[in-house]
Amino acid sequence: MVEISLCMIVKNEEKVLARCLDSIVDLMDEIIIVDTGSTDATKEIAARYTDKIYDFAWIQDFSAARNFAFSKATKDYIYTADADEVLDAENHSRFADLKQVLLPEIEMVQMKYGNQLSHGTAYNFDEEYRPKLFKRLREWTWIEPVHEQVRLDPVVFDSDIVITHKPHDNHAKRDFAVFQKQIREGKTLSKRLHHMYAMELYISGDEDDLAEAEPFFAASAVDPARSMDEVKEAACVVCRSARLRGDSHTLLKMSLKDLLTEGSSEMCYELGEYFLAADDLEEAAMWYYNAMHETQSILNIHTSTDWPEEKLAQIQQRMGN
Repeated sequence: MVEISLCMIVKNEEKVLARCLDSIVDLMDEIIIVDTGSTDATKEIAARYTDKIYDFAWIQDFSAARNFAFSKATKDYIYTADADEVLDAENHSRFADLKQVLLPEIEMVQMKYGNQLSHGTAYNFDEEYRPKLFKRLREWTWIEPVHEQVRLDPVVFDSDIVITHKPHDNHAKRDFAVFQKQIREGKTLSKRLHHMYAMELYISGDEDDLAEAEPFFAASAVDPARSMDEVKEAACVVCRSARLRGDSHTLLKMSLKDLLTEGSSEMCYELGEYFLAADDLEEAAMWYYNAMHETQSILNIHTSTDWPEEKLAQIQQRMGN
């Protein structure tokens, strides 16, 4: 049976940390908690489960903190958990079974991350696979009988374990601060981070968050180095910010950037919101319909499902239908 190190990074998680650890503590052979600056009882709670508690100065870099936590691990595999996760009884049993039979050639185990759409988190799937369990020391293996090469891709196992995500608070503000730090320092956001920033803004951002991000995405929308997907998601963010500011010129310009190709649900929804605010009910209804039936979402699945459906119902009610 393999042995597992639990590695967590935490900050001010007194409301949820014990819930998380209680659900997995007996599955772990080592528990490592890295605290990035808690001012509540987080470290005192962690001390009930382990004496391997480390301080790490927060530099607005989650990878740096994760790498530090991983460097303290000593067991065969490393399990990474966030404090707002819970493993229920059924999936606890699945995890225990996996621990008994995990083959040493498996280098990464993916588990399903569930309950995503209930808390305004930056994802568009209620359940999706995420890498959660990692072999600590990787073995290099030559493959192919001729023209041999070293296998670079990890051996991944997709398990049936479902982890329930139950956040107590929305962490979007924390994430936005990290994105803005990267931008201020002149660092280029990768295509993945560009998408994640746009998606999290569209799902969880308020008017101030959008206004702060608008200059970056306005530049991104006209950056020839960005892909068409990135241009479209940048246009959606700027369009939403412009609508909230009452800037119809920018809204029109950005909506055309999106509609020059296959339009997105986000842009159709924004146009519906614009015309609804102008009390042009028929035009608004058309754009909400397009958001639901003629386009697909690229940032927030709600713009193609319940949001326009609710607005269409309101419009029909106002029109006496």
